[in-house]
Amino acid sequence: MRLPPSRAPGPGNKFETRMHVPKVFLTRRLPGSVMARLAVETDLALLPEDRAPTKAEILAGLSGREVLFCNITDRVDAEILSSPGLRVVANFGVGFNHIDVAAASARRIPVINTPGALTEATADLAFALLLATARRLGEGERLVRSGRWRGWEPLQLLGADVSGTTLGLVGFGRIGRAMADRARAFGMRLVYWNRTRLSPAEEAACDARYLPRDELLANSDFVSLHIAYTSDTHHLIDARALSLMRPHAILVNTARGAVVDEAALVIALRERRIGGAGLDVFEQEPLLAPGLAGLENCVVVPHLGSATSGTRARMGHMALDDLLAVCAGRKPKHCVNPAALE
Repeated sequence: MRLPPSRAPGPGNKFETRMHVPKVFLTRRLPGSVMARLAVETDLALLPEDRAPTKAEILAGLSGREVLFCNITDRVDAEILSSPGLRVVANFGVGFNHIDVAAASARRIPVINTPGALTEATADLAFALLLATARRLGEGERLVRSGRWRGWEPLQLLGADVSGTTLGLVGFGRIGRAMADRARAFGMRLVYWNRTRLSPAEEAACDARYLPRDELLANSDFVSLHIAYTSDTHHLIDARALSLMRPHAILVNTARGAVVDEAALVIALRERRIGGAGLDVFEQEPLLAPGLAGLENCVVVPHLGSATSGTRARMGHMALDDLLAVCAGRKPKHCVNPAALE
């Protein structure tokens, strides 16, 4: 589809409508329906191989391009954001700690993300990890696949009950509340900690009780993390926090790896100071902290929170809609630094 030629922007209006095909550099291939739209609605450039690009490749790919369409494994620093002509960064994901947002804002480059698109899928995965860890599914599958299973035994791989226990939610945004919905269906009691406490009416509607963070850790059978990664939440779950948890308690992390001090977690799991952990994210992805992979009381999966075909497609279309909006002079629906649009 060919669009009418560009109209010159008005004086002082960086984002005045210009009917043109945006020039996009995409760092990784996306679901087919998104790629089909990109091929028609943008002037698209990407590496011939589907792999993580190096910083040098990103810089080269941005030559003559106005849009960087990146994902959560791309480190978008001030040098990349200084690429001549760069107008917008579209992130395939919700978290944006890999992007220097301050540098983008200083250059009036809006940063787009995809909140909401992956809420249900991530909550599904978080609850799956809770169940898998509680019921020792990883250990059981390894036993069966090894050929060492001798049949049913009355004391074999006894796990933890879920129904009737207490789930502590650290962070109570979209995903935390979706996790709460699933927990209620399993008959769990809910406590939460959030930077901003809900109103009494909201707490009643969610059937969730607020606790200070340390009290939540000390009184929960399961602790699930649903907070954004910032300098304030780096290693929020450290050795001290782990020491507050019950000896049978299970930690679930689908937020960001560095929210947990992974080395401290390895010690707590190895010494059975907590009951187990279900992890979808890691501090130095794709590397694991030494010793973590060999622990039987830890279920580890490769960052699958949003990994359903429908969710990933919605994420791609959401980001594409918003980058097209910015390039056409309209405000995007999702922008982490809206002041850059002014």
